[in-house]
Amino acid sequence: MPPRHRAYRRHRIEGRFAGTMSTVRRPPATAGPPDGPRPPDVPRSADVPEDLPPDVPPPLRRNRDFLLLWSGAAASLLGTRVSAITYPLLVVFLTGSGTAAGLVGFAALLPNLLVQLPAGALVDRWNRKWLMTACNGGAVLAVGSVALALAFGRLWLPHLVVAAFVESSLTIFYKHAERGAVRNLVAPSQLSAALAQNEARGRGAGLLGQPLGTAIYGLAHWWPTTFTALSHLFGLCGMLFIRKDLQRPSRRRPKGIIGPIRQGLAWVWRQRFLRAVMVVVAGSNLLFQGISLALAYLVEHDEDLTKTAFAVILVARGIGGVLGAATGPLWMRLMTMRAIVIWGNIAWAVLLPLVAVVRDPVALGAIFIAVSVISGTFNVVGGVYLVRTTPDRMQGRASSVMDLLGSGLSALGPLVTGIALDAWGATHTVLGLGAAMICLALATVISPAIRSVPHRVGDIPLAEDDDPPTAGDGRPSVPPAGGG
Repeated sequence: MPPRHRAYRRHRIEGRFAGTMSTVRRPPATAGPPDGPRPPDVPRSADVPEDLPPDVPPPLRRNRDFLLLWSGAAASLLGTRVSAITYPLLVVFLTGSGTAAGLVGFAALLPNLLVQLPAGALVDRWNRKWLMTACNGGAVLAVGSVALALAFGRLWLPHLVVAAFVESSLTIFYKHAERGAVRNLVAPSQLSAALAQNEARGRGAGLLGQPLGTAIYGLAHWWPTTFTALSHLFGLCGMLFIRKDLQRPSRRRPKGIIGPIRQGLAWVWRQRFLRAVMVVVAGSNLLFQGISLALAYLVEHDEDLTKTAFAVILVARGIGGVLGAATGPLWMRLMTMRAIVIWGNIAWAVLLPLVAVVRDPVALGAIFIAVSVISGTFNVVGGVYLVRTTPDRMQGRASSVMDLLGSGLSALGPLVTGIALDAWGATHTVLGLGAAMICLALATVISPAIRSVPHRVGDIPLAEDDDPPTAGDGRPSVPPAGGG
């Protein structure tokens, strides 16, 4: 074929192909610049895997920043559980004094009362990423100094008291900052699953912390604190590699301490549903602290229950918590918020009195698994509801207020239960705790505030930071719409 004929044939073929391609329908171009605002459920193109449609967020297992945050927090939390178990053992080893062990335990719990509200105010003011990094770094120094002192045989009791207080305080700061950070790392449609994984992580750390801490302590006295320091170091390294911002830009940041704390208290007080649920949570936490003490009392005074059976029941309770956290998103899809709260408390009211009459370890384990499944579900559902209904700039303060109100009465549970055990015995004391739980369940059934939320948690929109500004005393400078 002559060259001119080959060129003509190639021109015909290319023209026909181009004409065919020109008929392919292409999606219309979206308005706005490539880096303009996107819907909250749609991450930027650089964060979306190539095999996913652009409007579908990547699964959590492929969300790099969320995995870094989750794994680092898991390591830090496991280390904290290990140190909490070994601190009393260290004190008894060093001094042989129960009073000294109680002093260290008191120092570790004291931040729950003293640090919660200031931590919430400061978390909302400071950069969350660098605050969480600093918390891990401070914990490395505090616990690492104990490990070094133990290794060289120079540990003093005041040193251990200060280290326990510092580590517990930094853990509170970290927890409040992380709860708000998750909201900025995942799509709103994935928030329930993300917080469920966080709850399961905490339950798993509690389940593994006690046997792991005891086993490591048996190898060498300084190994548990070394393990805890290394776990916090792992969490610190993970924070350094997170790319996204962990909070939204805000036009204003809270100043001072007292004013922001009052704003947080006022905001929570205006939420009718949260206010009512907090009463229920505080009461149930108090009762379950008493049930735990009563169960330990039964092990010492009832021949049918051995210490091995007690350990099995504790493991069963931990497994139940993990199951509750894992199934939390399922319950949120199946039931409304008020149904979860009401039926969960009714189930508790049925289960708690059974502890007074059941002595079979397997049956008691089943009861505590059911109780902990409900507890784990409540923690997930409550966490998701709080994160979704709280503006980003108020996350730390709202979280700290809720934690303080929910756990503030817990310390009274063992105290009141201990007096009742000495006066009435285990059976009548547990029956009394069960009767109190029945009253609490009835209160949830008839509460107008609890019945006022007929929505599923996932249907509640995320609160934004465009609500009216607040005055320094926590009152809105513009009256809020609705009853709040």
